[in-house]
Amino acid sequence: MKILFQGDSITDAGRTASSNQDNLGRGYPLFVAGMIGLRHSAKPFQFVNRGISGNRVVDLYQRWKVDCLNLDPDVISILIGVNDTWHEVRRNGVEVPRARTILDLLVSWTREAAPNAKIALCEPFILMAEQASGGRTPGENWAPFPGWRAEIDERRAYTRDIAERYGAVFVPFQKALDDALALAPADHWLVDGVHPTPAGHALLADAWLRVMAPVLEL
Repeated sequence: MKILFQGDSITDAGRTASSNQDNLGRGYPLFVAGMIGLRHSAKPFQFVNRGISGNRVVDLYQRWKVDCLNLDPDVISILIGVNDTWHEVRRNGVEVPRARTILDLLVSWTREAAPNAKIALCEPFILMAEQASGGRTPGENWAPFPGWRAEIDERRAYTRDIAERYGAVFVPFQKALDDALALAPADHWLVDGVHPTPAGHALLADAWLRVMAPVLEL
């Protein structure tokens, strides 16, 4: 079974810094592969990461044929959305209605081209961190983009809606992170409110496996 992870820098997690196409990066795709390999060594799995740092949903759509459909995956996991908001700081974001349309088109296309593939749509996320490494704290009143969390919530909502419409699995990353705040502060999980720490990547992998285990017959 070939499992493909798609998305932006959160999925990339250093993958594109290597010339090795089999590199899974240092993030949650690697953690998922490691956990499955440890717990289910008798089952054959292949893991592929094609996340690219900085990608918005329009970038994902542009490369979907070569970086997804042509790979003939059995499972397609998609995490996208935060850059559609963040890039508006540079006036190159993708507005919520347009991003929703593009994501819907992408999933519809996938259903037509790969009807037997299982699809997982992961919700984009953010945590309000009072302190963050490098001084990058994309919080609610973070200049020059106030209202960051409110917009991410809209993107979470349409991601869930599209998952339901096309019978995809919805992976509740934001809920997992929100619940984890009872255990440790935001900067334990995300270094800058967006990019996970090692503990954050492990948390995402755990959340992914909890909902995907029945799909993968684990």
